[in-house]
Amino acid sequence: MNFTVRPANENDRPWMLEIIRGWGADFIVSRGRKIYAAELPAFIAVGDSDEKLGLLTHEIIGDQCEVVTLDAFTQFSGVGTALMQHAIDAARSAGCRRIWLITTNDNLDAIRFYQKRGFTIAAVHVNAIAHSRTLKPSIPLVGNYGIPIRDEVELEMGV
Repeated sequence: MNFTVRPANENDRPWMLEIIRGWGADFIVSRGRKIYAAELPAFIAVGDSDEKLGLLTHEIIGDQCEVVTLDAFTQFSGVGTALMQHAIDAARSAGCRRIWLITTNDNLDAIRFYQKRGFTIAAVHVNAIAHSRTLKPSIPLVGNYGIPIRDEVELEMGV
């Protein structure tokens, strides 16, 4: 698959919001806070015909970069890997010491993806999703593979 990765621009914001809404609301909950991901810096993977193939949003605070969302619309195509590499490069350029993210305990495919790319499990925040549901009631009770969604899994990589 041929594609390029570019930074998002203001014209991309409505499309980004549409993608974020696919996660159940206009915002993401990470570590107990609402994050309006469509307003964050982002990278977009674009195919030859200008078709958008993936989106990664991130937020740099101090010396840390959080990957807030990652959507690759075609699995095993290299889109997710390329988007992640752009985020890692942006974190390095900004002088970050770590890049990190949160996923849920049911998201085994994501946990596999991140570990294969050098991320390690830094923490498991047991039952954190109970608090997240007070901020975002649309978080389902049961997720991938029929696994109850309970915990936040924090993965990180030094940059």
